[in-house]
Amino acid sequence: MTTNDLKDIVTTREAAKMLGVSLRTVQLWVESGVLNAWKTPGGHRKVTITSINKIIENRKNSIRTGEDSSASDKSAFSILIVEDDEALRNLFKIYFSNWKLQVNVSFAANGFEGLIHLGRRTPDLLITDLMMPNIDGFEMIRHLKKTKEYANLDIIVFTGLSNDEITRRGGLPKDIRLFFKPVSFDIIESAVASSIAKKGSA
Repeated sequence: MTTNDLKDIVTTREAAKMLGVSLRTVQLWVESGVLNAWKTPGGHRKVTITSINKIIENRKNSIRTGEDSSASDKSAFSILIVEDDEALRNLFKIYFSNWKLQVNVSFAANGFEGLIHLGRRTPDLLITDLMMPNIDGFEMIRHLKKTKEYANLDIIVFTGLSNDEITRRGGLPKDIRLFFKPVSFDIIESAVASSIAKKGSA
């Protein structure tokens, strides 16, 4: 490895400081492919600066396009919606902006962006599609369920896949609420209200 190569990599702890997230979050991002890294012969992970800069740029773009509500009232119930269909994301935005209950809603276009959002702040509720580019919903959920801090995250899945297709792709954990598209907003409201009530009784 050359001197230039060494300048382009950092330890996971250094990556966590650069990104302002926990070491465990960096480890999750490495395991899921959000960050590019490899293991040294001694078993230590090294993270590329290029992939760190990619996440930083992704955050900037998210804020510029108004897809990040992390600066909003943090006492409100928080929802992260991961959906690659822009038209459906816009429908969600319109719906929640007119909703009678106070919620903070963030959006991500795929599992890759979803994991970045989750590394910044754990929402009270994750709503996700399954079939998406880059990291899909199946892969994102698998990584979350393997991580202690997200193991009990409340998750709702909306999908156009059939039960048989979901089973062929490995299925979903039993604690995830599953709805099939097209889904009415009355059903969405009921599901979200149930999550808010569950949080209030915890």
